[in-house]
Amino acid sequence: MGVQFNHPWLLLLLIPLAAFMLYAYKSDFRLSGARKTGAVTFRSVILLLLVLALSGLQSYTVLEQKKVVYVVDRSASMPEAGQAEDWMQKSAGAKKEKDTVGVVSSSLQASYEQKLLNRLPDPFRLNAAGNPDFTNLESGLMLAGNLLDGRSDSRIVLISDGKENVGSMLAAGRMLKDRGIPVDVLPSPSRQIEDVSVEEVTVPHKLYQAESFSIEVLVRSTYKGRGELRLYEDSREIGRETVDIAAGENRFAVKALAKKTGLHRYRAEIFMNGDSQSANNAGYAFTRVDGPPKVLIVEGKKGTSGNIAAALSSGLVQYEIMPSPALLPSELAKYAAYDSIIFNNVSGDQVGERRMEMIEQAVKSYGIGFMMVGGEESFGMGGYFKTPIERALPVSMELEGKRQIPSLGLILVIDRSGSMSGDKMEMTKEAAIRTVEMLRSKDTVGVLAFDTYNWWVVPPMRLDNKKQEVIDEIQSIQSDGGTDIYPAAASAVEEMLKIQAQRKHIILMTDGQSAGNGGYGPLLDQMNDAKITMSTVAVGGDADVNLLQTLAEGAKGRFYMAQDETTIPAIFSREAAMISKSYIVDKPFVPAMQEPGDWRKLFEGGVPQIYGYVATTPKPSAQTVLASPEPDPLLARWQYGSGRTVAWTSDMMGKWSKDWVAWPAFSNVLTQMVKWTFPQFSASPYEVKTQVEGNKVRFEVSAVDGTGPEQLQAIVTGDQLQPVKTDLVQESPGTYSGEMTVDQPGSFLLTLEDGGGKSVAMPTGLIVPYSPEYRIETGDADQELKRLAEMTGGRVLSWDRPEELFAAAPRPSRQLHDLGHALLAAALILWVADIAVRRLALPWGRLGARLAAALRRRPQPAGGAEAPDAGLGRLAARKQRAAAFYGGGSAAPPPEPAQPQARAGKPEAGAERPASEARPAAQSHAGVRGREAARPPAAGPGKPAAAEPKPPQDERSAAMDRLLAARKRNPR
Repeated sequence: MGVQFNHPWLLLLLIPLAAFMLYAYKSDFRLSGARKTGAVTFRSVILLLLVLALSGLQSYTVLEQKKVVYVVDRSASMPEAGQAEDWMQKSAGAKKEKDTVGVVSSSLQASYEQKLLNRLPDPFRLNAAGNPDFTNLESGLMLAGNLLDGRSDSRIVLISDGKENVGSMLAAGRMLKDRGIPVDVLPSPSRQIEDVSVEEVTVPHKLYQAESFSIEVLVRSTYKGRGELRLYEDSREIGRETVDIAAGENRFAVKALAKKTGLHRYRAEIFMNGDSQSANNAGYAFTRVDGPPKVLIVEGKKGTSGNIAAALSSGLVQYEIMPSPALLPSELAKYAAYDSIIFNNVSGDQVGERRMEMIEQAVKSYGIGFMMVGGEESFGMGGYFKTPIERALPVSMELEGKRQIPSLGLILVIDRSGSMSGDKMEMTKEAAIRTVEMLRSKDTVGVLAFDTYNWWVVPPMRLDNKKQEVIDEIQSIQSDGGTDIYPAAASAVEEMLKIQAQRKHIILMTDGQSAGNGGYGPLLDQMNDAKITMSTVAVGGDADVNLLQTLAEGAKGRFYMAQDETTIPAIFSREAAMISKSYIVDKPFVPAMQEPGDWRKLFEGGVPQIYGYVATTPKPSAQTVLASPEPDPLLARWQYGSGRTVAWTSDMMGKWSKDWVAWPAFSNVLTQMVKWTFPQFSASPYEVKTQVEGNKVRFEVSAVDGTGPEQLQAIVTGDQLQPVKTDLVQESPGTYSGEMTVDQPGSFLLTLEDGGGKSVAMPTGLIVPYSPEYRIETGDADQELKRLAEMTGGRVLSWDRPEELFAAAPRPSRQLHDLGHALLAAALILWVADIAVRRLALPWGRLGARLAAALRRRPQPAGGAEAPDAGLGRLAARKQRAAAFYGGGSAAPPPEPAQPQARAGKPEAGAERPASEARPAAQSHAGVRGREAARPPAAGPGKPAAAEPKPPQDERSAAMDRLLAARKRNPR
């Protein structure tokens, strides 16, 4: 324990202060005596306290304690964690009782495993979750530094292989050095494995159609052997070669031909015997092939796009026909290979929600065109209600208030067994909610959930204004239990018989096998007699497909096989639309021009007759070019984000548009409709360069003409379909830069937008390769760890001697306690006392004397001098009063006894009466004595004269003396 001063030179102020106070004491000071002495004393102490506070007086205690925080690298390049855990356990076992230890895990982000405690759990295991694809040692060191105060013997132990790829551990080391916290390092040996990797794939950024080019591939290997190099354009293999690979760098060049226009992704893969790590076996690159635009035609039914293909061919527009929606790409980057996409009578349940989201994102963010051609399985009949495709189209599937639709009774029978948990149940609830939203107030809906038993989530009820109430009940469905279909189907039919509606329909959905085998034949007969239809949905391959197909055929409904649960909402929406049959308008009419705009010349000579279409509702900002007499849009268009979309609600197969497809101007009209959807920039006015460092992507954008807008944003979208916007900083006219963080490797689409949200460049590709954790390192990472230890004053520890960590004696340190506040508080109290002494005119002398007397008074010890007795004082007082009453006042009064304390509410026995009572009695006795003195004494004959009586006061006085003497002899 000791004291120290932060500014000891300020103690010199005590010299002039002492001189000043001596002068004040000797001067007049307008005070005298004890008051003067007290005032000078108080002021001297106050000034002394203030000087001590200014000089930074602190007390301290000496600490001999070690605080150690382990930082463990838990990235993918590290060996198994058990080795580090055992070493920490052994090293912590050598510490002293007062020492404390903590543990921090570090990968992409650091996290606490244990804060500072006196011991590690036995056994100790690392449990914190993290992203092992990156190493960020800086984050781990800074988090460990937050646990340490730097006052005691604090240090950090870093257990790592030193292969950091995010942040800088040396930067963290400089900050820890300034705080006096050394960093010990325990270099971890890297995994010694045989590994071959594709380090880099290089293709030209821009190509022309039919141009020959080379794909350059850099392969790195830790061992020698023979392998196979495969090359892919998008998902199509374009080359395969057997190559000899040496340890170290290997470069290969493969010739290729740019056959198709658009944005293409090239992939190179290496395969080699003995390779123990496959995460780094592929590399990617993007290029754009310029040439005529290319259109993707997606067919709902194979071979139905002949009219569309012939029209595009006559307009010299390249196209590709995809015979099934199931073949649509599952990666967003692949849609950038096309300038426009046409859906020809495609049902939404064949596409799936995720692919719809990709198409919508391609249109909205990257300017790719989209056109939907009608038919019996498109628009509302295809189940596109409230889907991403509907959001992109200029028309809505909602028909509320447009025409009279037959009343509908619909019951949804939903499997809620345990196998439906997760995404299946969530998509099923979403499907049921969309179906309810499509219904009208006069429709009746019921929702029956079943497992082993049935549960009416929503008993059959007329909707009226209760849509939200029904939706809330649907959200409460939880998965649990087994599967028994027949009781649920029978219960649904029983309730449907009670419903009054023009059309009655049941949708049954399950993903499992029924536990029971009820008699479905009578149930189907009952449904047919009551004109109740039922469609069934099998989710996944484990469903009872044969039973569900039989039920759908027997109940005159439709069977759906949903391998992808994201198609369930489209299936339910399609069923709700098909049962009403109100979407299809099947009557001939001649379309009328409504808002043709720049397409007016296409239709000035008149248009052919149309025989049917799918009814839709135009969106408020859409442009309806041709309309039906209803009026419903036949041809509508609009701008959606960066792209354009067109809706043609009739077909192009000839069923409803036989006069239209035979029209001589048909090819030109269709070609112009498709060309209108093409991206609005023929060449990019910007050159975009990207550089990937760890989990950071840096953008460098240059305008071709040297000028650009004040605000520019980079929009990056990956397969997760979550666009990330990065603001680019204008460094000079036409030059921009920016940076964004990516957590996952992959291929991304990149486009540029100005301040108004308008795309200003063709979409391009961005490749974030596999994590740098899987790269084959060529440098010496141990040297970086040693530099960190030397910079901070730490040590290089050994795996064989864990006890060395706590072997050295702890470095003594001071734990300071600031006394400034206490000194100021004491000065404030004394200042108040100083004011009291100088300003208050009190009898300070008498107060001081009494205080001194009270301090000198001590309690009598046992057997010593007698203490003043309260009873004795009362007796002496009574004697004095009696003597005064009877006139015997000659006796000297006894000394004044201590005043006794009177009892509350009742005077003590023998206490002095009030003067008002004593005075009449005294006067009465005096009168008697006067009369007796005037009367002559009577003497009888033969009798001697009576002796004069003794005054009663003498007797009382003698008695009182005896009592006092007895009391003195026995104080008790």
